[in-house]
Amino acid sequence: MPSPSTTSPRAQARAGVSVRAPGRLHLGFLDPSGSLGRRFGSIGLVIDGFETGLELAPAEHDALSADTLAAQDELGRASAHLQRLRERSGCHAPLSLRLHQVLPAHAGFGSGTQLALAVGCAFARLHALDVDTPTLASWLGRGQRSGIGIAGFDAGGLLLDGGPGRDGSPAQLLSRVELPLGWRVIVVLDERLRGLSGSGEREAIARLPPLPQAAAADICHQVLMRVLPGAASDDFAAFAPGLNRVQQLLGDHFAPAQDGSAWTSAAVGRLMRWWGASAGDAAAIGQSSWGPTGFAIVPSADAALGLIEAARAAGVVDDALTVRVVTARRRGAVVADLPAR
Repeated sequence: MPSPSTTSPRAQARAGVSVRAPGRLHLGFLDPSGSLGRRFGSIGLVIDGFETGLELAPAEHDALSADTLAAQDELGRASAHLQRLRERSGCHAPLSLRLHQVLPAHAGFGSGTQLALAVGCAFARLHALDVDTPTLASWLGRGQRSGIGIAGFDAGGLLLDGGPGRDGSPAQLLSRVELPLGWRVIVVLDERLRGLSGSGEREAIARLPPLPQAAAADICHQVLMRVLPGAASDDFAAFAPGLNRVQQLLGDHFAPAQDGSAWTSAAVGRLMRWWGASAGDAAAIGQSSWGPTGFAIVPSADAALGLIEAARAAGVVDDALTVRVVTARRRGAVVADLPAR
């Protein structure tokens, strides 16, 4: 788990624990059908600007509260996580949980995993349990396909995992690369829609035809020989076309589960297609997971501003969309002990 950012608990009484867990963009699966012998495998990017934040503390009786309407909607899931943690650990003392903010749900930010791990991390630290993040994820039923959210909770960065184990264990991290400091990520949200999740996601994947082996091999080659080396060496000219090719192959594959489109949101898709046509490989463009969130990774803040201004001038930014420019995040969750009052 991430290291705490405050004084050691031995130096002061611990009145509670706060956790701020970052959002991530899921940039694609390597082999969702297992045509090369192992299913899934993922590449993803942890970003700043979006996070889940909470506090967990001892209490006289259980209490749940939320600071926003979106957080209020997630209290049920948070309560279920606490119940599961109690069952697995045997720690049943009453607790107060306060959700300050949450990631947009079912939008491509990994909100479910980050909420689960934030609750799990706070619970483990409060009770001095020696439990690592992958174990917490297993306890709480996370990481069944992608390990990006789990690794991102611990470390941040551009991450590659090898898919879940044959025994159902969470995916192991294979590579972590930090994006160059100057690069920027344009994040486009359509809050009117939600991407697939839960049983709907499982059923959609089951109905899809297998991704051809040649396509899986192409994705693996693009990630290994263009995306990761491009990010590691500040070579955007290698990174962008590699990621664009990955997104093209996966967009075509998952389109039947998204009404025949590579984009869950028609408004996001219109903007992304326009950027793709106008910028070409000067931007790495795609949809995070099942969307509806889209992204465009560019080599500088000026490039991000230029793309946004050009799109607005062309009238291709729907008024309902939220467009934000953020940076890649180089660290995972921030965990802190709350001082005694």
